[in-house]
Amino acid sequence: MNLRQQLRGTGVAIVTPFKADESVDFDALGQLIDYIISNGIEYIVSLGTTGETPTLDKQEKLDILHYTFNKVNDRVPVVVGIGGNNTRAVVKDVESFPLEKAAAVLSAAPYYNKPSQEGIFQHYKAIAAASPKPIILYNVPGRTGRNMEPSTTIRLANEVANIGGIKEAGNSIPQCMQILRDRPEHFLVVSGDDDLVLPELAAGIDGVISVAANCFPKNFSDMVRAGLAQDFAAANKLNYPLIEAYNLLFAENNPAGVKAFLYELGLIQNMLRLPVVPLSESIHQKIKAYLKK
Repeated sequence: MNLRQQLRGTGVAIVTPFKADESVDFDALGQLIDYIISNGIEYIVSLGTTGETPTLDKQEKLDILHYTFNKVNDRVPVVVGIGGNNTRAVVKDVESFPLEKAAAVLSAAPYYNKPSQEGIFQHYKAIAAASPKPIILYNVPGRTGRNMEPSTTIRLANEVANIGGIKEAGNSIPQCMQILRDRPEHFLVVSGDDDLVLPELAAGIDGVISVAANCFPKNFSDMVRAGLAQDFAAANKLNYPLIEAYNLLFAENNPAGVKAFLYELGLIQNMLRLPVVPLSESIHQKIKAYLKK
């Protein structure tokens, strides 16, 4: 089964809940995993950047991964986030992390270094050569400072055997459409922009790796399934009430927004690790008002 079949629909970039002392709250993580699976999502992304991975140490990452595989217990596929701006370090991680139960590795494009398109190509080529699982590229220029051009994405898709897809979060529907037009048949294309998912479904994407689906797993994944079935009347009906939520989720910072929602839903404590802080009181009050509606 290729990734386009296995990961069609909604994946959730799951948060890492923390206790008051900022240690990982495994009880809350287990509760969240059960909540999103029971509400119909198709797969989980563990250790994505929404999980605050830049502030987790290696042992915490390994503990979260083992716990997640055991808790999910093959109910849905698990994709593992392993990325960074030091190619050699990422290669070591994909070689050493316990990936036997993983469906794929999601790897964010290198941030801060601002490599050329050739540098991005060679970075991913090296990771793909080392990985025991297929690599899903992750283009998120708003965070990395460098856009991965569609021509680079398609070159990787055609020339590197172990690259199976992309999470495209370029915040550009034309760019997403260019990738869809030119991709090889096997190549998975999912959105990383919750607010653009519906029009991108109309263009032909295979689904989404979502932040919003942490807190609205049923409505969001139902919307995506309706879009995949080309039932856009049903999809719009589910999507329109969520537009305000998308704005609130990303008003200040991810994952501060989603953690505020999950706190108000009684699923986690509203704890983050510096340099990320909880939402300002004014935005938090808007979230409370939205959830009351």
